[in-house]
Amino acid sequence: MNAFKSLIGGIALSAALVTSALAAGVDVNATTTGLALRGYDPVAYHTVGEPTPGDFQITATYNDATYRFASEENKATFEANPEAYAPAYGGYCAFGTAMGFKFDGDPEIWKIVDNKLYLNLSAGVQERWEGDVPGFIEKASANWVDIADKTPEELQAQ
Repeated sequence: MNAFKSLIGGIALSAALVTSALAAGVDVNATTTGLALRGYDPVAYHTVGEPTPGDFQITATYNDATYRFASEENKATFEANPEAYAPAYGGYCAFGTAMGFKFDGDPEIWKIVDNKLYLNLSAGVQERWEGDVPGFIEKASANWVDIADKTPEELQAQ
């Protein structure tokens, strides 16, 4: 029995190491295993008009992050043009990016502007962001050039 437990423990440790090695880079807001949008389907925001959980068996990789989809059709749509469906600023909070930081983007706090998906940290932050969406997008896009390859911790230490 102890040998069996050791074998299972070794397999679990190996799987953890492999999945952390597959994690997305700092330019994508993803879990430690590389899951983007907390598993929500990025295409469904555009087609269904609401956050829709993806199926863990229907996935695609983009920018070293794993995206889940509610259907094979959504996966094919994403794979044909991932930049059109992946969230802006790697899924980090759009308002935070406008301020020069990387905060978690909540997949349930979202807005599509000019066919691009934007996430924000909270409903209160989204409300503030909506006060000047074009201005904040302009600031965030300018900041993203400088902050995309920095960790959130690096940005907060400055």
